[in-house]
Amino acid sequence: MKYVLGYFRKYLKESILAPLFKMLEAIFDLMVPLVVAGIINEGIGKNNPALIWRNAGQMVVMALVGLLCSFTAQYFAARAATGTARGLRKKLFAHIQDFSFTEMDVIGKSTLITRMTSDINQVQNGVNMFLRLFLRSPFIVFGSMVMAFTIDSKIALIFAVSIPVLSLIVFGIMKWTNPLYKRIQARLDQVTGAARENFSGVRVIRAFGREEAEVDAFQSANEHLVRLQLPVGKISALMNPLTFVVVNLGIILILWLGGKQTDGGLLLSGDVIALVNFMSQILVELVKLANLIVTLSKAMASAQRVGQILDTPSSMIFPENGIRESESREAVRFSHVSLAYAGGGDESITDISFIAMRGQTIGIIGGTGSGKSSLVHLIPRFYDATRGQVSLMGHDIRDWDKQALREKVGIVPQKAQLFKGTIRSNLLWGNEQASQEDLWQALRLAQAEDFVKEKPLSLDDPVEQGGRNLSGGQRQRLTIARALVKKPEILILDDAASALDYATDAALRKALKTLPGDITVFIVSQRTSSLQHADQIIVLEDGETAGIGTHEQLMESCQVYQEIYDSQFQKGGEKA
Repeated sequence: MKYVLGYFRKYLKESILAPLFKMLEAIFDLMVPLVVAGIINEGIGKNNPALIWRNAGQMVVMALVGLLCSFTAQYFAARAATGTARGLRKKLFAHIQDFSFTEMDVIGKSTLITRMTSDINQVQNGVNMFLRLFLRSPFIVFGSMVMAFTIDSKIALIFAVSIPVLSLIVFGIMKWTNPLYKRIQARLDQVTGAARENFSGVRVIRAFGREEAEVDAFQSANEHLVRLQLPVGKISALMNPLTFVVVNLGIILILWLGGKQTDGGLLLSGDVIALVNFMSQILVELVKLANLIVTLSKAMASAQRVGQILDTPSSMIFPENGIRESESREAVRFSHVSLAYAGGGDESITDISFIAMRGQTIGIIGGTGSGKSSLVHLIPRFYDATRGQVSLMGHDIRDWDKQALREKVGIVPQKAQLFKGTIRSNLLWGNEQASQEDLWQALRLAQAEDFVKEKPLSLDDPVEQGGRNLSGGQRQRLTIARALVKKPEILILDDAASALDYATDAALRKALKTLPGDITVFIVSQRTSSLQHADQIIVLEDGETAGIGTHEQLMESCQVYQEIYDSQFQKGGEKA
């Protein structure tokens, strides 16, 4: 709640004006039964049409002023609520951006999405309803009791008994349901995760005919959520009938006692109607208060969940005055480096040591799950090594400034990821200041120039989210071009040419050799043909180094490399 209150205080003026105008509206609501009583007692009882019309006019004016107050209160409450939610969402998003991949893996993307959307929306609704009703409803409840005492003190005792009983029902149910709402929100994470996984992997699911299995898995998660929601719904549903029973019993007692006093001439019929109206107002406001409490219960549970993320520190700390430049000829050095993912059990890579000099091309090859991507993810410091040391340009990678480190390293991920927009906007992610010539040069090097020129709008041709309107090879080439626009000193291609044919792959490798400056290129690939001309090839097997050397050296000394090569080429040297 401390984070919510932090932004809530910024809207102090709105937080005062909203309940203030609601209180004004409540005052007019409390005056209506008295005006009605005057119409019955003085107007109808004494056959005074002028009084009836005058009081009816007063009621219309009071209704219009009350409506204006209600609109004004809603405006200020909405400003405070949406402003608080906006600030909280912005802070949460910025905090998530500081997370390392470790926190992303541990917390889970579906959980982060739920807390960014559903939980913050619950907080927004809670703030809005709180400002509108937290003073109005109690004021009308106790104001009605006070008004009842001004009419008849004996009958008003019914109000004095009914209100504590109603409060006990409302707050008892709130205390009962609050912890259950926390469990529901946690289960919602799993449903969101299942839906997200299905949407992102829909092509694979269809390719393997797993639709029914995925539907069953989602239905199971959804049914579990329903099983949690039903008891809470049933408990919450008790609130309305219980409060109605108490209030209606109160009305029956008022009519019974009021009828006796009216017969005895101690009370006028209009006063009895006013007392019934006051009791009805209590019923309406307590129902609103009950709904408010349910909303606040959800909002508080959601606020705690958002707070849990904001209280989670990033495991990756960058120095305030870190290294920004270095003249070392070494590009990357791994010294007995090992990496184990959080909660992942065994190490993904173990005791890796090598040196990559500026201007060299380093190839990384190995079977699926051998640790290739894990190794290159340590270079831009997406993860920190659990043992050993990774050095960038002669300095421990943990001593580098975050912005400088990310500027020096360009990475093309294993899964090509493009964003909704245009080809130009996607390329400018690499460098917002890049010129037109820089963009075309990057496309030329990435072997993407021809197909971009064929597009109706060229660089300004639209790209759908994830690049759905492009082929796999086109997406990969555009992601390579985006990295080249950045002009990094270290370029990492993490299996970035897997969707390219051999001719395009060869042309790409040839073009990369023409890159200006001493750019160090890391190429992760399953193809030995993509790595044959590398200055150094690192062969991985089960996360360990099976061999390091040139193609010729590894063909003589590394059995793992020989097996990979022989599986791709026939004995005569032709492609299998």
